[in-house]
Amino acid sequence: MKKFLTAVFTMASTTCALAQEAPTSPLEISGSVDTYFKYDFAKQPNIKTSFASDHNSVSLGMIDLVLKKRTGKASFVGELSFGPRGQAQSLPNAAEDVSSFHIQNLYVNYDFTDKFSMTAGYMGTFIGYEVISPVGNFNYSTSYLFTNGPFQNAGIKATYKFSDKVSLMAGLFNDWNVYTATRGVSSIGGQLMVSPVEGWTAYLNVLSGAGAGGYGTIEDLTTSYQISKTFKLGLNAANYDIDNDGGGYAGVALYPQFAVADAVTLGLRGEYFKYKEVAGVAGDKYTAVTFTANIKSGGLTFIPEVRLDHNGNKPFVKDNGLAVPNAGQFSLAAVYAF
Repeated sequence: MKKFLTAVFTMASTTCALAQEAPTSPLEISGSVDTYFKYDFAKQPNIKTSFASDHNSVSLGMIDLVLKKRTGKASFVGELSFGPRGQAQSLPNAAEDVSSFHIQNLYVNYDFTDKFSMTAGYMGTFIGYEVISPVGNFNYSTSYLFTNGPFQNAGIKATYKFSDKVSLMAGLFNDWNVYTATRGVSSIGGQLMVSPVEGWTAYLNVLSGAGAGGYGTIEDLTTSYQISKTFKLGLNAANYDIDNDGGGYAGVALYPQFAVADAVTLGLRGEYFKYKEVAGVAGDKYTAVTFTANIKSGGLTFIPEVRLDHNGNKPFVKDNGLAVPNAGQFSLAAVYAF
């Protein structure tokens, strides 16, 4: 009997110790709501990047809901969006071409140690500078690099944090932007994060396997440097080669931003982007300059923006139907983060 009571006491003590080491955090709920007005100077949609495609209309972005919870070393993130911003990746709907519902993130994570963790599920991609949620971007319109790269990667990845300045991630992933793989677990990817000085972080990314247009490899550099309290500079450069001379793309985008007041920041995105040659046919080349302001009041951000794009092959159309090399648009967005 004494031995039995001792065993029970030992088990209870161990359970209590584990419970003390594994506190449960409350469920965190955050997200955003956005809407916009856009006017194309040619009086029709002309610039074919992601989202905000309606002309001369007060239109919806999306409501984005993020759920997070941690219990000890285990945690999860679930992020759901409802609305047109993200419809391109949505599941089919009988009433429309696509549904307005989309899963942005749905994954679990386990911290084996303070330095080593593993994550599995459906995750926003680690490739590129811009993201789907407008809260994560300074500009409301998106770059050609964003539109042509992956949006999400489903898979499993491991991250090792050598220090606050260096970490390394490696993983196995499905093909781009799908909950369930159509070509199996078909990609490998990795990310090296370095933070040489305070305020400067750089990510060297690679993803190789099934993607847009076939099998290929993306090399990507994403970096930002808070040079001073008022001036920040970002950069995204990427190269994508599809196997067997299947094309791909290359591009670079620069993001200088200057805070003129506590609630007002002005920024510019300058981008050069080109599609690679396929079967001896040269791809289109774009240059785009986007002037953007962020005007904040509490959780609300107003984003006035003017964008000018150029392509010498004249893919744009004037209001009289003639092909032209230039396109421009004005937009005003309102984004509320909670």
